[in-house]
Amino acid sequence: MSDFSDTLALSASGMKAQSMRLRHVSENIANADTPGFHRKIVSFEEVISRGIGTGKVQAGPIRLDQSELEQIFDPSHPLADGNGNYDGSNVDLVVEIADAREAQRSYEANLKMFDQARQMSSSLLQLLRR
Repeated sequence: MSDFSDTLALSASGMKAQSMRLRHVSENIANADTPGFHRKIVSFEEVISRGIGTGKVQAGPIRLDQSELEQIFDPSHPLADGNGNYDGSNVDLVVEIADAREAQRSYEANLKMFDQARQMSSSLLQLLRR
């Protein structure tokens, strides 16, 4: 039964990591028009237990995208400098939507793996009862 619980824990860690990624992608999309906003990037790292890789993943430290911010010309904006420019954000909506789809599909794949392991363990218990 340990293999089944390991499989459930493995897929649950993937779902948790992808949900964290989706949360930050949503924040990026929500702040696409916020002046001076830097895009958040989520990375994943393997969970190590007693010096051995477990196969589980977790969201690593959140980093800010250091690419240049978009310069927007609007002399009437309160943040505009002497030339009439201010810093926009470095969020590209096309990239964020692609990241959101990838995170969603990865989450769904982990959910299917979780469900399959649950069904297999349930079937095994039914066989052992006979």
